[in-house]
Amino acid sequence: MTPSRPRRTARLVLAAACLSLAAAALPGCSPIVEDRGYIFDPADLEKLQTGASKEQVRSVMGSPSTVSTVDGEAWYYISSKFETVAFYRPQEVERTVAAVYFDETQSVQQIAYYGLEDGQIVDFVDRKTPTRGKELTILGQLFGNLGRFNTPAPADAPATGNPTGRR
Repeated sequence: MTPSRPRRTARLVLAAACLSLAAAALPGCSPIVEDRGYIFDPADLEKLQTGASKEQVRSVMGSPSTVSTVDGEAWYYISSKFETVAFYRPQEVERTVAAVYFDETQSVQQIAYYGLEDGQIVDFVDRKTPTRGKELTILGQLFGNLGRFNTPAPADAPATGNPTGRR
């Protein structure tokens, strides 16, 4: 019966080591949450009412994230929440857009709120430069010039390069 006692102790130590290793690895799998853009304060949003001027909106909310491209009649305050898990790309999990619409007198006509489900993600920056022509592999580039040597020009060919003949 004594030989089974060390085996049981070894198994318990091994099981405890595996559990502690698994517990230490779990925080590495939890997502990293990152807020981007405008940080909304509910108290500030309640201060805005229809009829307020652009300067009042700017003093309460600050500068907008973006302004509409047509006559500047709408200001947008955009906030996004991204989660990154391990080595994967960040995923946008939440988006809030507060749109402040102005009328002809530059006063607030309407305030609207939009979420991630209301919009469509548009990638404005592609981060890829298109190349023109034939794309060669590294081996094609290395061996592409084999057999191409400068051949002397015939005597009756027009001179190229330095027209003065000086070196």
